[in-house]
Amino acid sequence: MDIAYLGPPGTFTEQAVLAYLAGQPAQLYPHHSIQGTLRAVDQGKVDYAVVPVENSVEGSVGLTLDVMWNLVNLTVQAAIELPIAQALLSFSPEMSRITRVYSHAQALAQCQGWLELNLPLAQQIPSASTSEASQYLAQDYNYAAIASPRAAHLQNIPILQTAIQDYPDNRTRFWIVNRTLPNLVGERLSLAFSPRRRGPGVLMEALSLFAQRGINLTRIESRPSKKLMGEYVFFIDAEGKIPLVQEALAQLSPLTEGLRLLGCYQIRHVQG
Repeated sequence: MDIAYLGPPGTFTEQAVLAYLAGQPAQLYPHHSIQGTLRAVDQGKVDYAVVPVENSVEGSVGLTLDVMWNLVNLTVQAAIELPIAQALLSFSPEMSRITRVYSHAQALAQCQGWLELNLPLAQQIPSASTSEASQYLAQDYNYAAIASPRAAHLQNIPILQTAIQDYPDNRTRFWIVNRTLPNLVGERLSLAFSPRRRGPGVLMEALSLFAQRGINLTRIESRPSKKLMGEYVFFIDAEGKIPLVQEALAQLSPLTEGLRLLGCYQIRHVQG
């Protein structure tokens, strides 16, 4: 089994892959972007791709949603949710000497309160991933990175502070994606649609199809369509009996110009 993931080694996405495999043998291929990770499986270069989709503090990963909407052959097969404990990595002998902090934008946001309190003058610089951020540290001992303790271990970088995330119950959900057709077996169903018309009541009309059947919507989010200002794609996660969900989807389809069942799947919760 070949799996692409948002790398390099040491990222939380790699940890999600290892937790998902649970000791099964696989060949892992790190990529430097979410787009590259998902395109690898879309182009048949690997069997699966693993990407982050939602964080309990910072919300959805918009790039993952955008790419999944556009790559119509991809399907979510499973999800895994991990606790996220961020650490401050640096070769600096003193935290007070740190002038720059590198990390993924979501990790910087998850630690914003801690950074403002402990490193208020340090420049915050986004990177492609938390693990990639640590690769800048050899350039200057006054640089730091926010990354996983595993990244520190793999790259032999000292950890100056652990558990610096602002909220202790910080968790991220990852999607496991491949090219098989979606089925309707699982606890969570993810779908996306773009309305056929614009105007008052468009979203309410669509959502009422689920409410009428007692289907619980656990997430509703909009993303720009990238076509016209004010035009959106709506992403929904639903829980409910599959026959009722099928009824709702059948009635939703005529209201849309694009409707995608992203996947129906189980979520595995990993405890800290």
